[in-house]
Amino acid sequence: MAEILGAITVSHVPSIGGAIARGLQNDPYWKPFFDGFPPVRDWLARVRPDVAVVVYNDHGLNFFLDKMPTFAVGAAPEYRNADEGWGIPVVPPFRGDPALSWHLIESLVDEEFDPVTCQEMTVDHAFTLPMALFWPDMQWPVRTVPVVVNTVQAPLPSAARCYRLGQAIGRAIASWPGRERVVVIGTGGLSHQLDGERAGFINKDFDLRFIDSLMNDPAWATKYSTAELVELAGTQGVELLNWLVARGTLPAKVRQRHVNYHIPVSNTASGLLLLEPA
Repeated sequence: MAEILGAITVSHVPSIGGAIARGLQNDPYWKPFFDGFPPVRDWLARVRPDVAVVVYNDHGLNFFLDKMPTFAVGAAPEYRNADEGWGIPVVPPFRGDPALSWHLIESLVDEEFDPVTCQEMTVDHAFTLPMALFWPDMQWPVRTVPVVVNTVQAPLPSAARCYRLGQAIGRAIASWPGRERVVVIGTGGLSHQLDGERAGFINKDFDLRFIDSLMNDPAWATKYSTAELVELAGTQGVELLNWLVARGTLPAKVRQRHVNYHIPVSNTASGLLLLEPA
């Protein structure tokens, strides 16, 4: 059967792409952020995953406010990036894994999740920037399965439902008859708000408590409603739902291999966490 090697959760701020393009990794502003990634790259080079299941939220490149699914799964042979208007260079296409994608979709439907199935799909910075941070040569040594979670427009899925979605994805991967080695990537957050009276809001105490909970009490955040999470983490900080999905794919007991937290990146609290099954 397939094996989940670990889960990586990471921020996906668009300005990261600009910093990569301009070679600012050692700039004093950016260095504390980029210095967090070599241990994760070393781990990936050592464990050599075959597939990356990437849990993220689309920002309008593939879905927009007129059509916003709660959950969607890519089932395409290839996923391409496109210009989003941020000035981020377009990256090479990503290989898909249609067979594993369809198994995942069918397994989720069997567990009474109803994802939108995407046989064509464009991926945005929430997908591409984490991949570029983990594999900076952009050669993409893994096949990919995109999983989109609505963190953009009400009604959002609850934290509890997102955690259960992750558990269902974990069971689906475990039941796949192949021997693929899988890494699950959850992208977004942490606390930030881009608009309104609280623009620039960052809640460090909540961020650190949330990161710790993923290690020691993964259901902790599920006690909060969506409105409470927005209050605690900001309107866009609710992207932490993607982190909960990724954490749900792992067993209850995990090992923390690496963690990094840095503020600010743009006006966002950035986090990076690598967990393995214990």
